[in-house]
Amino acid sequence: MQETRIHPSGYQALLSPFQSFVHKESIGGIILIAAAILAFLWANSKWASAYFALLDIPFALRWGSWSLEKPLLLWVNDGLMAIFFLMVGLEIKRELIVGELSSPREAALPMIAAVGGMVVPAAIYAAWNWGEEGIRGWGIPMATDIAFALGVLSLLGSRVPLSVKVFLTALAIVDDLGAILVIALFYTEQLSWASLIYSLILLALAYGYGRLGGRKMAVFGVLGIIAWYFMLKSGVHATIAGVLLAFAIPLQRTLNPQELKDWILSISEPAGFEETEVQIEELEEKVKQAASQLHSLEHQLEPWVAYGIMPLFALFNAGVALQGESMQISAVTVGVFGGLLIGKPLGIVGLSWLAEKLGWVSLPAGVNWRMLTAVGFLAGIGFTMSLFVASLAFGGTGMLDQSKIGVLSASVIAAIAGLILLKMSLSRRG
Repeated sequence: MQETRIHPSGYQALLSPFQSFVHKESIGGIILIAAAILAFLWANSKWASAYFALLDIPFALRWGSWSLEKPLLLWVNDGLMAIFFLMVGLEIKRELIVGELSSPREAALPMIAAVGGMVVPAAIYAAWNWGEEGIRGWGIPMATDIAFALGVLSLLGSRVPLSVKVFLTALAIVDDLGAILVIALFYTEQLSWASLIYSLILLALAYGYGRLGGRKMAVFGVLGIIAWYFMLKSGVHATIAGVLLAFAIPLQRTLNPQELKDWILSISEPAGFEETEVQIEELEEKVKQAASQLHSLEHQLEPWVAYGIMPLFALFNAGVALQGESMQISAVTVGVFGGLLIGKPLGIVGLSWLAEKLGWVSLPAGVNWRMLTAVGFLAGIGFTMSLFVASLAFGGTGMLDQSKIGVLSASVIAAIAGLILLKMSLSRRG
């Protein structure tokens, strides 16, 4: 009997989206860590001047009399990070409609935990910086870096229950949504209403195109790029355009998953090589039809974001020279450090415990309070999002380096503490 083989592309498309997501995020998190270490070492080496010169290299786009010129650092933070936020928006939409946040019962605990993990860190930061110029950075310790956190989790391999990964992912996605709202509402200056309206009109056109059955990604891409430009000119951070564009991408499928299953079950034994190849081609086409535009775009963006954009962001933003103002242990540094390392686990575990005692939620299967505490510390790995908010709050000032020191030191200690606690919890369970 001739063995039927499924082409790798068809097989991968049938994998669980969540497991695929976790795998990519875990590997991406490890690469992210390596990029951050490289940036830090480079910024404190004898080649430090080359590192900081790299950030300031001007790069311009020109078309006739029109031009857009920025240093490389801002092209990364304003341009490439818009793609990252598009990815975040796709994840949020998927989770809200068909994922872990689609059911109010399942979403309740991570949403409550995320609220605690945002409010308490912000409060701790504000307590240290009240009445000072540094109060502007209150949004920095609110964020969680899911890629970094899952990268740390991956060090324990398959011993970590899937329920822990699901909870951490759902919590981080709600956290990301909160960070996006904070950026849009509180880190916007000198608003240009005309540019903002142009951007929103273009995004509305993209949404309408998707609702009417439009499927060409080139159309979404063109509308999204122009919307990004006007969002940049509006004063609202340009990355918000990426998030809003994500909600225009359709989730509907052209082929029902049950129809795909029925077709696979109806496949007859191939008679030879040529018939096998035909079935493989048909399978690939059916899999594409069963995948939504949103899932397809998410799948395409994942490697670029995880292995390219986020490590590049870390390389451009994690370099802090340990000299001058950056070495001062200021209220900004302490506020960020305490918010991430203490505020995150305190807020997540504290509000979750209160909600559980009130009967509003229950812990996921396979998760105990020791594991939840470990997850609370892992959520204290602010890294990418925290550095991003720091650049918005303190860009061009000495407080930026001070906040970066707080982010980096807290993230490292939170990662170690979360890893140790989780390892101890798994050992006791075993």
